[in-house]
Amino acid sequence: MDLRLLPMTTASMSPAQAAALRAAQKALAAKAAMNPAGASGVAPAATGASLPTSAVAPTRGFGDALRTALQDVSAAQNRASELQNRVQAGDRSVSLEETMVAMQKAQIGFQAALHVRNRMMQAYTDVMNMQV
Repeated sequence: MDLRLLPMTTASMSPAQAAALRAAQKALAAKAAMNPAGASGVAPAATGASLPTSAVAPTRGFGDALRTALQDVSAAQNRASELQNRVQAGDRSVSLEETMVAMQKAQIGFQAALHVRNRMMQAYTDVMNMQV
């Protein structure tokens, strides 16, 4: 999920949320840089580089990318919930700071997923309202 495409105004979020969003964007950019297809989604073989055909992965569709993003958001929420329960139970191996960071990551991921859903619904509505 490319968070750069979402309209995020700093007026609607706290400085901690803005910093966490920037950190998530940097992490996603680093992850995209490590992907052999790169940020453009074009495999190196398509750009002229020669690779064996077994090294080129099939391109993923939008549905797969959305499913993966939603699974990541769900995993982040589950991890934050688990850390909260462990802190509340008095587990000394889990720090409050780690728990709060996990909660913020889960919240930002959920907000991003919500924005994507709202944009998709708006696009669907726009297409359905078009004159034929």
